[in-house]
Amino acid sequence: MKHPLLRPWLTEKSTGLTEKKGQYVFVVKPDADKTDIRNAVEKKFGVTVKSVRTVNCLGKAKRQQTRKGLIAGKKSDWKKAVITLADGQSIDYYSGSAQKGEG
Repeated sequence: MKHPLLRPWLTEKSTGLTEKKGQYVFVVKPDADKTDIRNAVEKKFGVTVKSVRTVNCLGKAKRQQTRKGLIAGKKSDWKKAVITLADGQSIDYYSGSAQKGEG
Protein backbone atom coordinates (compact mmCIF):
# COMPACT_ATOMS: atom_id res chain seq x y z
CA MET A 1 0.00 0.00 0.00
CA LYS A 2 1.28 3.45 -0.92
CA HIS A 3 0.62 5.43 2.28
CA PRO A 4 -2.01 4.19 4.75
CA LEU A 5 -1.79 7.06 7.28
CA LEU A 6 -4.39 9.77 6.66
CA ARG A 7 -4.13 12.01 9.75
CA PRO A 8 -3.66 11.88 13.51
CA TRP A 9 -6.81 11.44 15.58
CA LEU A 10 -6.61 14.17 18.23
CA THR A 11 -9.24 13.85 20.96
CA GLU A 12 -9.14 14.05 24.75
CA LYS A 13 -9.00 10.28 24.96
CA SER A 14 -6.21 9.89 22.40
CA THR A 15 -4.21 12.69 24.02
CA GLY A 16 -4.54 10.91 27.36
CA LEU A 17 -3.26 7.69 25.79
CA THR A 18 -0.27 9.58 24.41
CA GLU A 19 0.59 11.19 27.75
CA LYS A 20 0.06 8.14 29.96
CA LYS A 21 0.95 5.13 27.82
CA GLY A 22 2.92 6.45 24.86
CA GLN A 23 0.24 5.36 22.39
CA TYR A 24 -0.66 7.38 19.30
CA VAL A 25 -3.91 7.22 17.33
CA PHE A 26 -4.13 7.72 13.56
CA VAL A 27 -6.97 7.57 11.04
CA VAL A 28 -5.87 5.11 8.36
CA LYS A 29 -7.22 3.85 5.07
CA PRO A 30 -9.92 1.17 5.53
CA ASP A 31 -8.00 -1.42 3.51
CA ALA A 32 -4.72 -0.94 5.42
CA ASP A 33 -3.43 -3.86 7.47
CA LYS A 34 -1.25 -3.78 10.57
CA THR A 35 1.98 -4.47 8.70
CA ASP A 36 1.41 -1.58 6.29
CA ILE A 37 0.60 0.76 9.18
CA ARG A 38 3.69 -0.32 11.15
CA ASN A 39 5.99 0.19 8.16
CA ALA A 40 4.49 3.61 7.35
CA VAL A 41 4.89 4.92 10.92
CA GLU A 42 8.45 3.62 11.20
CA LYS A 43 9.39 5.14 7.84
CA LYS A 44 7.68 8.51 8.30
CA PHE A 45 8.65 9.22 11.92
CA GLY A 46 11.82 7.10 12.31
CA VAL A 47 10.62 5.29 15.45
CA THR A 48 10.32 1.66 16.54
CA VAL A 49 6.72 0.44 16.72
CA LYS A 50 6.01 -2.01 19.52
CA SER A 51 2.42 -2.89 18.57
CA VAL A 52 -0.47 -1.86 16.31
CA ARG A 53 -4.16 -2.25 17.14
CA THR A 54 -6.87 -1.38 14.64
CA VAL A 55 -10.56 -0.51 14.99
CA ASN A 56 -13.12 -0.43 12.18
CA CYS A 57 -15.55 2.40 12.94
CA LEU A 58 -18.99 2.51 11.35
CA GLY A 59 -20.22 5.77 9.85
CA LYS A 60 -23.13 7.49 11.55
CA ALA A 61 -26.61 7.37 10.06
CA LYS A 62 -27.83 10.83 9.07
CA ARG A 63 -31.24 12.20 8.10
CA GLN A 64 -32.12 15.44 6.39
CA GLN A 65 -35.55 17.02 6.18
CA THR A 66 -36.27 18.57 2.78
CA ARG A 67 -39.36 19.87 1.00
CA LYS A 68 -39.81 16.50 -0.66
CA GLY A 69 -39.56 14.59 2.60
CA LEU A 70 -36.99 12.85 4.71
CA ILE A 71 -33.72 11.79 3.08
CA ALA A 72 -31.76 9.09 4.88
CA GLY A 73 -28.04 8.65 4.38
CA LYS A 74 -24.89 7.48 6.08
CA LYS A 75 -21.40 8.85 6.63
CA SER A 76 -18.49 6.78 5.36
CA ASP A 77 -17.02 3.99 7.44
CA TRP A 78 -13.45 4.59 8.60
CA LYS A 79 -10.60 2.89 10.40
CA LYS A 80 -8.28 4.01 13.16
CA ALA A 81 -5.04 2.54 14.45
CA VAL A 82 -3.58 2.75 17.95
CA ILE A 83 0.22 2.67 17.72
CA THR A 84 2.38 1.79 20.72
CA LEU A 85 6.00 2.91 20.44
CA ALA A 86 9.09 1.46 22.07
CA ASP A 87 10.00 2.88 25.48
CA GLY A 88 11.48 6.37 25.46
CA GLN A 89 10.25 7.32 21.98
CA SER A 90 7.63 9.87 20.98
CA ILE A 91 6.12 11.48 17.89
CA ASP A 92 5.63 15.20 17.34
CA TYR A 93 2.48 15.42 15.18
CA TYR A 94 3.04 19.01 14.13
CA SER A 95 6.60 18.81 12.84
CA GLY A 96 6.31 15.24 11.54
CA SER A 97 9.39 14.08 13.41
CA ALA A 98 10.21 11.71 16.24
CA GLN A 99 11.95 12.34 19.52
CA LYS A 100 13.96 9.80 21.42
CA GLY A 101 14.01 10.09 25.18
CA GLU A 102 16.69 9.23 27.67
CA GLY A 103 17.00 5.56 28.55
